[in-house]
This record gives sequence, structure tokens and C-alpha cells, in this order.
Amino acid sequence: MLLVDCPQCGEEENLSGHISGEPGEEVIEVSCGSCGFSWVRDRTPTCPTCSSTDLRQAARSIVEKSRGTQLSIQSIEVIYLCPVCDAADLATWNQSNTPLRPREMPVSED
Repeated sequence: MLLVDCPQCGEEENLSGHISGEPGEEVIEVSCGSCGFSWVRDRTPTCPTCSSTDLRQAARSIVEKSRGTQLSIQSIEVIYLCPVCDAADLATWNQSNTPLRPREMPVSED
């Protein structure tokens, strides 16, 4: 998940944004409701651990229980893997080219 905070005051909650620009050239302009500062959000994926922008795109499955204990893939999310920090997941992705396993499995509600 990409976190956004105001570079002026650090606000994380009271933010709003809108997309503008021609298709393929879109930008996201974010405004802070606390201090009024506006900026264009950098959409470049960044590793949350080492801040590298040299990331590889991959896919991770999202699963839910469909019947009893049976798990079914409900959707796929695009993720970005760092060759240094996510080396094991990246190696798995490169070898299989199938969606990676979810980080968390659904818990039983019993």
C-alpha cells in the first residue's frame, strides 16, 4: 500500500485528490485539508524498506473462503518487488510466473 502524507505539515488523513491530464499523461493533484498545501503526487513505486525505485512488477492472489475450508482466488493485485528486499518473492515469481501466495490467509470465523 502506498502511503501519502502532506510534505508541508505531515497530515495523513485530511487529504483529497483528483486526476487530471490527457490519457497516458495523467497526474494526481493532492490537497491537504489541514494546511491548504497542494502538490502533484509522485506515482513512481518505491520500496518501503530501502526506498529504491528499481522495482519489478508482479502479481499476488487474494483468496477468500468459498465453502467450509476451501479457498478460492477472488482477485489478483499488482505488486512491486524490490530485487534486494523482496529477493525470495521475486525469485518465486520469476520461476513460476503465476500469482504469488497471499501474505495472509483468511481466518476461520468459528
